[in-house]
Amino acid sequence: MTKIALLPSGSVSDEAARYLFEGQEAQYEYHKLIANVFLSTANGTTDYSIIPIENTIEGSVTLHTDWLVHEVDLPIQAEWVYPSIQNLISRKEEVTDENNKLDYGRIVKVLSHPVAMAQCLQYLREHLPHAEQEHVSSTAEAVRIVRDNPGKGWAAIGTTIAAANNGLEILEQGVTDHDNNFTRFLLVGNRPFTERQSDVQKTSILVTLPEDFPGALSQVLSAFAWRRINLTRIESRPTKKKLGTYYFFIDINMSLDSVLLPAAIEEIEALGCQVRVLGSYPSFTYPINEG
Repeated sequence: MTKIALLPSGSVSDEAARYLFEGQEAQYEYHKLIANVFLSTANGTTDYSIIPIENTIEGSVTLHTDWLVHEVDLPIQAEWVYPSIQNLISRKEEVTDENNKLDYGRIVKVLSHPVAMAQCLQYLREHLPHAEQEHVSSTAEAVRIVRDNPGKGWAAIGTTIAAANNGLEILEQGVTDHDNNFTRFLLVGNRPFTERQSDVQKTSILVTLPEDFPGALSQVLSAFAWRRINLTRIESRPTKKKLGTYYFFIDINMSLDSVLLPAAIEEIEALGCQVRVLGSYPSFTYPINEG
């Protein structure tokens, strides 16, 4: 049976995992902290970790990227996107008026993961500017905390499954500021992912430029450009070794099995750059018409 480490039951990661492994026999190991998710797979307790890496609204999850780069050596085996549908969750009897209508004034605190909270800022400013905002480790943890603190007028931003798991109600559905709110997930581990197939193949690499090499990044990009290799993402992050030094996290819309991509990497290395391949893997999109 496939063992999978991920963030808590009822989180978007939990929903996304069940989407990717639908119809497969899988055992889920839930963790409060992303560090423990990574370490569970790094030490061999689980086969894979599920890592939220990028969001439509908030962009990259830099903490998770840094863990992937600096703390563990786990190849990317797949990527997929999944809709992040956040809801306002609490006990209706605490926050509704005599007509059973939601009374925002009775909500004194809203809890959620900082990324999920940021996806709902416009909603919070409009309806709950008076409420204290508290960041916790996951949306599922936020719902659990609200469950364990009855009578305080607390609410959480989280998933439908988290509300059901904790015996709470959905006060308002879909409170994110944009309808096209998706999260991109990575499946990382040493075991190749063969449960599903995709026509889209991607490769992720890290490129560290040589010091004192004017125009190095331009030449790196040229190695892809003249071969007409499409880059879907390029992001700079500090190397954490010396102030002002960076590596570039590059996602490439091509398999490492192709002829062109290995040649491009060789050209980049010939410039004196260090190249680390993070994985070459299938990419899955979400069927919008089913969302």
